[in-house]
Amino acid sequence: MNFPQQTSTRFALFLFACLALSLFSVIYPIYVIRPFRPQGARELAAALVVARFRPWVALISAAAAIVALAWYWHSLPRRWWRVLAAVGTGFVAVLAVLAHVNVYELMFHPIDHPAFVAATEVKLDKDDKLIVVKIGGSARAYPIRTMGYHHVVNDVVGGTALVATY
Repeated sequence: MNFPQQTSTRFALFLFACLALSLFSVIYPIYVIRPFRPQGARELAAALVVARFRPWVALISAAAAIVALAWYWHSLPRRWWRVLAAVGTGFVAVLAVLAHVNVYELMFHPIDHPAFVAATEVKLDKDDKLIVVKIGGSARAYPIRTMGYHHVVNDVVGGTALVATY
């Protein structure tokens, strides 16, 4: 193995490590915390720790990948190595940005203007559970199936503003 090939291999391994660390820090919490899936206590605790530190881990990985790319750029033997190195480093940088995004806030946005139909028109399964609120002469029912995706409904019932949550 000649020197340029050792340098290329060393850089590729370093870039792969940065990529794997960033990818793990972004994907693992999403995988564990995803809804409608049982989580073990240790698994959830580990995912929350990873989620807490993932912005820093991904940012440090991206910075290290960029510095390594600049360091090894001229010693990469072929043009396609440079293209792959730049794409890999770019992917690590994109993961650093994604590490700052909370996908659950995007997915579980509150319902600010709920729509309702008469109880006689509702199509529910016999086992569906509801959160029911009655204030004065007005009543609302929020299906748990819907609440499981949104978690928060801002509504007005009987002239009283309320937040239904699950």
